[in-house]
Amino acid sequence: MIGTPLSLSEVFKIANTDKGLLAIAGKVQNNERITDEEGLLLFEKGELAFVGALANHIAERLHHGKVYFNRNFHIEPTNVCVFTCNFCSYSRQYKHRDDGWELGMEEMLDIVRRYDGQPVTEVHIVGGVHPKMNLEFFCELLTRIRAHRPDLHLKGFTAVELDYMIRKAKLSLEDGMKQLKEAGLQSLPGGGAEIFAPEVREVICADKVDADGWLHIHELAHGLGMHSNATMLYGHIEKYEHRIDHMSRLRQSQDRTGGYNCFIPLKFRNMDNDMSHIKESTIIEDLRLYAISRIYMDNFRNLKAYWPMLGRQTAQLTLAFGVNDLDGTIDDTTKIYSMAGAEEQAPSLSTEQLCDMITAVGRIPVERDTLYNELKVYAEAVVS
Repeated sequence: MIGTPLSLSEVFKIANTDKGLLAIAGKVQNNERITDEEGLLLFEKGELAFVGALANHIAERLHHGKVYFNRNFHIEPTNVCVFTCNFCSYSRQYKHRDDGWELGMEEMLDIVRRYDGQPVTEVHIVGGVHPKMNLEFFCELLTRIRAHRPDLHLKGFTAVELDYMIRKAKLSLEDGMKQLKEAGLQSLPGGGAEIFAPEVREVICADKVDADGWLHIHELAHGLGMHSNATMLYGHIEKYEHRIDHMSRLRQSQDRTGGYNCFIPLKFRNMDNDMSHIKESTIIEDLRLYAISRIYMDNFRNLKAYWPMLGRQTAQLTLAFGVNDLDGTIDDTTKIYSMAGAEEQAPSLSTEQLCDMITAVGRIPVERDTLYNELKVYAEAVVS
């Protein structure tokens, strides 16, 4: 059970020896945006209890104790990839593709068919960048899924995948995105953002689409009426100022388009990759990061803790530090984080289990669709 968060009056007592922290607390109380410099100050001086109380205050103001989840499943077409990200435990280079997997069209449609008659609302399609799984292939996949299950929301393809497949098709990014939308694509996940700072990107993922390209693709999607998510990979070689730079660019992008559904901090996991020598962040630092994200990302209504990556207990803890979304049921259909040493090696939760996690800490479980329309509010953990 999470203890009762500090009140704002208690927060001001903590901050009264530091004028900068006091000013931040005042801005939170008055629902005002903090600056980049103030965000950096929170990382440098903000104790867990302080940032947690501020973040919880914001989450309560926005959501009144509601915590969201959806019923979803993943399709991962392949882990064969033309890119070589040093933090990745998931992908296999094309020359070593026999060590990976490549799903055919019917295999992926069979995954969809397994959910016939079940109340899932979203399929999440994301994987490696395979040179033979091109734009035409994925447009056909989307069209066939939509024909089979027209009520299923189709969320798919990171900006990295989209940049590659559209460039390879020799189309403009806008024309390629239009083709995918016509085929049935409805929203984008947030993957591939990593850390926007070029000096960090050069070390961890030098050969894939850069920050400007990632933001451009998401803003193109927003212009076409599609929504997307945004992520940040933290806890590796980045510094606090890189986190603020990353979040600042996302905040500016949201100011321009309003098209992002949520912000999702993603914890670096160090098993079986080229950055295994880097120690993972502590739970305290994880919670601080979530709290500061909630305080800084004032125009992102939703902050998600991806429970398969954090583990159930830590994800539950984040609910006292500004988080209002735990993703979904997943149903053991993703390997991206389990292959990197995440807490959940077989990530699957029933609706009842998710509701239990949420109600156990005094929050209200709410089933949502991909766009955060409320489908059902659960007053208790018992699910029919």
